[in-house]
Amino acid sequence: MPSPPNPLSLTVGEGEQQRYHPDMKLLVIASSLDLRLPYSCTPAWWQLLKGLAETGADISAIAYAGETVESLWWKAYPNPCQREGAAFAAARGLARRVRPHPPTPLSLTVGEGEAPSPPTPLPVRGRGEPPHDISLSSSRSTEKTSQHVGRPPSPASGRGVGGEGREGIADRLTREAAHRWVMPRWRAHLDGIMRRDGPFDAVLVLTVPLNHFAGIPAHLRTRYGVPVFYYDGDLPASLPRFQGFQSGFRIYQGADLKEYDGFIANSKGGADELRAMGAPNVHVLYYGADPQVFAPQRVKQDIDVFFYGHGAEYREGWIRDMLAAPSEELADLDFAMRGSGFSMPLGRVRTLPYLSVAKLREYCCRSRLNLVITRQAHASVYASSTARPFELAAMGATMISNPYDGIEEWFEPGKEVIVVHSREEAVERYRWLIDHEDERRAIGERARQRLLAEHTFAHRARRLINIMQGTA
Repeated sequence: MPSPPNPLSLTVGEGEQQRYHPDMKLLVIASSLDLRLPYSCTPAWWQLLKGLAETGADISAIAYAGETVESLWWKAYPNPCQREGAAFAAARGLARRVRPHPPTPLSLTVGEGEAPSPPTPLPVRGRGEPPHDISLSSSRSTEKTSQHVGRPPSPASGRGVGGEGREGIADRLTREAAHRWVMPRWRAHLDGIMRRDGPFDAVLVLTVPLNHFAGIPAHLRTRYGVPVFYYDGDLPASLPRFQGFQSGFRIYQGADLKEYDGFIANSKGGADELRAMGAPNVHVLYYGADPQVFAPQRVKQDIDVFFYGHGAEYREGWIRDMLAAPSEELADLDFAMRGSGFSMPLGRVRTLPYLSVAKLREYCCRSRLNLVITRQAHASVYASSTARPFELAAMGATMISNPYDGIEEWFEPGKEVIVVHSREEAVERYRWLIDHEDERRAIGERARQRLLAEHTFAHRARRLINIMQGTA
């Protein structure tokens, strides 16, 4: 007897019911499923797996870092290297704290002591008049942002994928440790799961370091005949030419991309680079948001401008010009943030405590303006999605973004998101939007309707299944 339709199934658009896939059995290896760990992709994995389960897919999951948390939407298998991984992460963090960081390969700011090019002055307008064209038609302005944009690093040179010739000692030792201890234990663990609970229709790997799993995809394909797909949700920062974040892995060094049946990219520009590196069967799957998780809340808006994020790396200039400096110039407005890893001066911005994911949603809904300050790696490579704009849109938030190449793929600048190109423009737009509540709220509502029509994780789950079934 066929399985009944899932009662938790989400609709993917007005009058359109999500397709049901009762025969799709997936084994998912996720970078993390523990919301207590400081990995920004974890909430997205929860929403994506929930979306897959709501199509009727049978999901089994394993976390690469931390504990595999049980949920209503997937069966959890233990992480075979959880204790070793925690010890390694602690040792690696200590090593990175005691040794100096290498020069940042990509900077949003000009060099020390250099003066930025003077920004284009904006005309002074009355409080009742919108600043220049509030319906800005494009975010691709480079003339006004030259003081923020660093030169992207050249592609790494050396042997194999990822420029192994530049591999540092720490990264090489990490790979060797993974091959010697981590990979054999994971291989044995996966063999046990395949024998006991297989067969699976596909294995999906979510942003686990490829070079830590070298050999495992080929083993699974050869021994069990199961296709293996890799979703890189860190593009483009994970690419060899960006050399990873200072605190991150260089995941492509020593990896064989042809071990996988297909690659899935969160970035359209990053997908092109994966193809150039030899990745097979590359598809684009943007981030999204679950509108049941990120739903608007009926709370009083008592914060004027709010930003949440972790670390200033690759976006120092825009944090200064969209947050710190405007907080000094607009002294009558309340600026707030929730985040960590910001050692730079932040002006009058007050820091809110992190209490829970639910509290973070409340902060966003309490805010009249929510800032989307995207790191240069993502902002400069076309249509490199991050979770933040989709989460904010789902809540009906009014979004103000720094220049973000390809943002028009998801939201229309000037109507569903406002893009600013300088500190002066940020100040002017903040003031006008704060003073015009109806226009401000209309922008957030249009963004929410766009998300509901095109960008929920129900949409993403359906496309992902089509990719893995070869029908995309």
